[in-house]
Amino acid sequence: MQLTGIHHLTAITADAAGNNRFYTDTLGLRRVKKTVNQDDTSAYHLFFADGAGTPGTDITFFDWPAPRERRGTHSISRTGLRVSGDSLDWWAARLSDLGVSSGRIETLDGRASLDLEDPEGQRLRLVAAPEPAGQPWDQSPVPAPHQIHGLGPITISVPELAPTQAVLTQVMNMAKVRDYASPDGQGQVHVFQMGEGGAAAELHVAVQPGLPAAQQGAGGVHHVAFRVPDTAALTEWTNRVRGFRVPNSGEVERFYFRSLYFREPGGNLFELATDGPGFDVDEPRDTMGQGLSLPPFLEPRRAAIEAGLKPLD
Repeated sequence: MQLTGIHHLTAITADAAGNNRFYTDTLGLRRVKKTVNQDDTSAYHLFFADGAGTPGTDITFFDWPAPRERRGTHSISRTGLRVSGDSLDWWAARLSDLGVSSGRIETLDGRASLDLEDPEGQRLRLVAAPEPAGQPWDQSPVPAPHQIHGLGPITISVPELAPTQAVLTQVMNMAKVRDYASPDGQGQVHVFQMGEGGAAAELHVAVQPGLPAAQQGAGGVHHVAFRVPDTAALTEWTNRVRGFRVPNSGEVERFYFRSLYFREPGGNLFELATDGPGFDVDEPRDTMGQGLSLPPFLEPRRAAIEAGLKPLD
């Protein structure tokens, strides 16, 4: 019984229009879904992914009028985005030309990497790890050979390893495979893999007791989701999580996938999400993400919801 990789990562923006421009125009991702937070319909929920909206490729954002994140531990601190091995020089030049805050190309955990931040301080890392390959988007401003393939390693920060490791290995069946010094000089990073591992199936746990507790906000991350194949597998995982007496949400229907939520002992919110039915369940794949999509239970409120949303494009 194994998780099959990172499913998606959901972060927070206080500037939906600017966020949309950065992730589509600068990073070249496709907006595959424009919808609302199902628990707060005053807020957009934007999904950016590869050309097909493949599970494991999407970074998503809640649009909330929040102050900037206060960085620290008890947080999901950096999001990996996978690119081809020979693309980092191209990306370094592009980011410099566009005035994007970024570092230098360095080798981290055996992979060439390039750290950057979006305009709100969301911490990202381009990682030379093209497999599995994403589906190119033919309308991207980024040439197909350099497009982002999908999510890479996700880094979380906790003050102590043992409680989090117990959940990762005993409940979630991950394996601890190696560690490396944190590039920010704060502590050691421990690498946990799902299944056969690889950059699309790793969680990196930075142990950083010297940091203050983070305060979630714009430029920060809300939760990370891990992949399960289907609803039958999700039910098995739900029973497993309950069997370990981990407090959880129970299964939640998100229309584009079905989910289970719980927190690991370091306070970070985890989600297990099914691969299907996918983002084309309610609109054609060729045009998905262009109009406002609502799950069926919100359709009767469409007019009121649309009236409360800010212009995006």
